[in-house]
Amino acid sequence: MAQQLEAAILAGELSPGSRLENELELAARHRLSRPTVRQAIQHLVDKGLLVRRRGVGTQVVQSQVQRPLELSSLYDDLKAAGREPRTRVLELDTVPAEAEIAAGLGVAPGTPVVRVHRLRLTGAEPLALMTNHLPAGLLQVTAAELEEHGLYETFRAAGVNLRIAHQTIGARAATAAEARLLDERRGTPLLTMTRTAFDDKGTAVEYATHVYRAGRYSFSHTLVGK
Repeated sequence: MAQQLEAAILAGELSPGSRLENELELAARHRLSRPTVRQAIQHLVDKGLLVRRRGVGTQVVQSQVQRPLELSSLYDDLKAAGREPRTRVLELDTVPAEAEIAAGLGVAPGTPVVRVHRLRLTGAEPLALMTNHLPAGLLQVTAAELEEHGLYETFRAAGVNLRIAHQTIGARAATAAEARLLDERRGTPLLTMTRTAFDDKGTAVEYATHVYRAGRYSFSHTLVGK
């Protein structure tokens, strides 16, 4: 049964977000025992093709977002892939730079910087939590504008030309707050990205720390031999 369901999902016969029948209905329709059906569903949950949601049931997982390792924003990548990027601004404020952020931006600790904390969604599906610190005075932007446009799009409109970035990819467990916003369980593995971006004058204009749902997101790049 697991193979039949997997084939239907991969062929698009079961579309992303669609709900499966409950275990009793599936068992009756396929003339299988309920434990066999439960085992088949769990196998596909473990493979990331299905997800169980409390109060909703078992659903087909949305297709994974694959992002190239380029100096681009998630907003731009989602638009280019024909997805529907949506943003909820959770915080937009000026704060004193902590040591790590100050080092990334090349300023003294305690220097005022702009902190932007956002939830990025594709359609109604939460995908990433993004925290960006910018030099104070670099941009004059409102939360409403950041919910309508991507940050890098806003950079370009303000004449800030991004040229190079240093980036680190990792993973860690979701905190309770992250899990709640990303519709995951606490402790679920998340992909992490830390990026310092520089403009064409060599000035650091962004220090970013993002977390992504590992089951819905991946980074891709091409390696070239020397």
